[in-house]
Amino acid sequence: MIYCFMNTNGLDKGGWPVEKMARVLGVSRSGYYKWTHKTASKRAQEDSLLLEKIRSIQKLHKGRYGVPRMHRELQRQGFHVGHNRVARIMRCNKLNCRPKKKFVRTTNSRHTLPVAPNLLNRKFNVAVPNAYWVSDITYIPSTTGWMYLCVIIDLYDRKVVGYSIRPDMTSTLVVQAFMMAIMQRHPQGSLIFHSDRGVQYCSHDFQDTAKRVLPTIEFSMSRKGNCWDNAVSESFFKTLKREVAGLDGGRSMKEVHLLVFEYVESYYNRIRLHSHLGYVPPMEVGNKSA
Repeated sequence: MIYCFMNTNGLDKGGWPVEKMARVLGVSRSGYYKWTHKTASKRAQEDSLLLEKIRSIQKLHKGRYGVPRMHRELQRQGFHVGHNRVARIMRCNKLNCRPKKKFVRTTNSRHTLPVAPNLLNRKFNVAVPNAYWVSDITYIPSTTGWMYLCVIIDLYDRKVVGYSIRPDMTSTLVVQAFMMAIMQRHPQGSLIFHSDRGVQYCSHDFQDTAKRVLPTIEFSMSRKGNCWDNAVSESFFKTLKREVAGLDGGRSMKEVHLLVFEYVESYYNRIRLHSHLGYVPPMEVGNKSA
């Protein structure tokens, strides 16, 4: 492990001289050079092949996978390899995923509109599609001002079934996302729609539209100040902001639209392994139920 560290932190990689590392780490230079020039063992050859595959997967997923998802993806592709081995290879070659970012809430619940009871009550494990949808709103900075993103997620397969992104945080934002979800899923029968107590969700504009389109809908809202009641939506936003480079205020509104579209439609719903689903993409779960 010491030689592995020295090999990945030499001067040619922006690190330190071999002589200095050997002295500090208590090993000999001759031992290190012997390690670097010895004939590759069978395990080392296997590690080399695994490294090539891991780099390929990280390139496809734009550096978003940590050890657990990488391990599952390798297994899905037929590689019989242990979790610790994957962790070692990724650590030695600096292939870990992006660090988590601070998450800020945008809910405005200071209003006098009616608030629905918490019908969901954290029952996040759902056996059938179109029974429980959860929704939330977050902000995304751009070069010309704030953008606001509303998403709707089906708890059955954790698929983002509807979303809208606008430069304003009005009820229109939620209405657009809801109409997209209706057109994609065509729900029939009872549906519980859960959100926080934000004014957009409590507005007559959204609730009247939702009731007109789907008369059997029931509204559910989180308890005041309790983000855990809407943990699935919160988790999606944390994942989005961690995994998508460019949502830090350096892109135009048009570019932000494109980044969100590509992430949701081409990546998150289709190919990203979801831990709650047993490390399969939401689309695979939806296809099995069709």
